[in-house]
Amino acid sequence: MARLFKRRNHDHVHCIENALDQASRFCSEQDARLTTLRRRVLELVWGSHRPVGAYDLLDMLRDERGSAAPPTVYRALDFLIEHGLVHKIESRNTYIGCSGAVGHGHPSQFLICRDCGVAAEITDPRIDEAIGDLATEAGFKVAGRTLEVEGYCPDCRNAAHA
Repeated sequence: MARLFKRRNHDHVHCIENALDQASRFCSEQDARLTTLRRRVLELVWGSHRPVGAYDLLDMLRDERGSAAPPTVYRALDFLIEHGLVHKIESRNTYIGCSGAVGHGHPSQFLICRDCGVAAEITDPRIDEAIGDLATEAGFKVAGRTLEVEGYCPDCRNAAHA
């Protein structure tokens, strides 16, 4: 399994470039318009491995462009979510780039560090199946599956023991 939590000093430029390349290819294949603004919002979301809020994105865009309105950011985020390029972390009302199967609406599980806020996406079909099975037994129809687990990333755990 690839290292879920990237080291703090890793080459993050590669993560961003890879995400933008995947998004461009996927949108081209789907005949979906990845406009300059949508691409820039995706790039800003991928700016770190920490989920980012819509108003933080808005502030970044305003710093670059002078003016931007909340609906602009929310429309871009809606597009990115709809096309499976970004996930929403509901508990924090933030957004994070999809590091799983881009463009394939998939159930996701997130490990979120309580100390530094870094999040890692995992997609384990066993977890998804267990939720589905339990829901079926309860007579419940699942409409969406996103699981958020809080804890401490390896860097924060190691720092606490140092």
